[in-house]
Amino acid sequence: MKIALLQILPAGGEEENRKKGEEYCRRAKAAGADIALFPEMWSCGYRLPADPERIRKLGVSYGGMFVRSFARLARELQMAVGITFLENSALLPKNSFCLYDRFGREVLHYSKVHTCDFDVERYLTPGDDFSVCDLDTAEGTVKVGAMICYDREFPESARILMLKGAEVILVPNACPLEINRLSALRTRAYENMLAVAACNYPAGQPDCNGHSAVFDGVAWLRGEACARDMCVLEAPEGEGAYVAEIDLGMLRRYRRSEAMGNAYRRPDRYGQLLSQKVEAPFLRADKRG
Repeated sequence: MKIALLQILPAGGEEENRKKGEEYCRRAKAAGADIALFPEMWSCGYRLPADPERIRKLGVSYGGMFVRSFARLARELQMAVGITFLENSALLPKNSFCLYDRFGREVLHYSKVHTCDFDVERYLTPGDDFSVCDLDTAEGTVKVGAMICYDREFPESARILMLKGAEVILVPNACPLEINRLSALRTRAYENMLAVAACNYPAGQPDCNGHSAVFDGVAWLRGEACARDMCVLEAPEGEGAYVAEIDLGMLRRYRRSEAMGNAYRRPDRYGQLLSQKVEAPFLRADKRG
């Protein structure tokens, strides 16, 4: 299965971003992609003012023209499209993602659970669940889940998706993908035996640096002396539609025989994880860094 990471700069307003997004989806299809994935909050280019009322005005409707145009495009191109947007809601807007399959059908609608409440995302409404869908591709059905940017920093996000059957996690992103964040993505793939595909904004977008990446989740193969590098793609800093291929057959064989994921978990020992926040031996950050 081929995933195209649309590591692109915003073009301006909502309509300009829609047109540029369509152009790059067509490039992804020409490159043979089964899925095209956008960076975080593409509808407004993750350009959020520090004012909740102004943020509200940037929101788009979940069933509105911007989002639905990518459903139509997915059907036209016969390629799945993962579009991101600032979603209007009854309360404050949400940081959302919709995945449309190659027939233009919505198969996943997710809103970021771990909003960055130390920054301007404090004015957004967090999501309340992690969902997995069956994505119909030319290579057959694939179990797909989603996290958005800061969700990556919480092992529970990917763990829940794994327990719900995810084979691939799509991760729209908008922050510097440096060695530590890339290591977190690699670790989510390693510890859950699943593929992780993260799409970032390129250099030129404030506080972003490209380096979109795909980790295929297969840390080693029986009969081989050394561990594998699970990174099958790390993009450079510039704009582009970067395509990576995931060998689903290899991943599924690996998941059936190896020892991470759900193989030897002891959930009866994890009770404290179900408790509300407790005092930790460090101060809670109140701003980035």
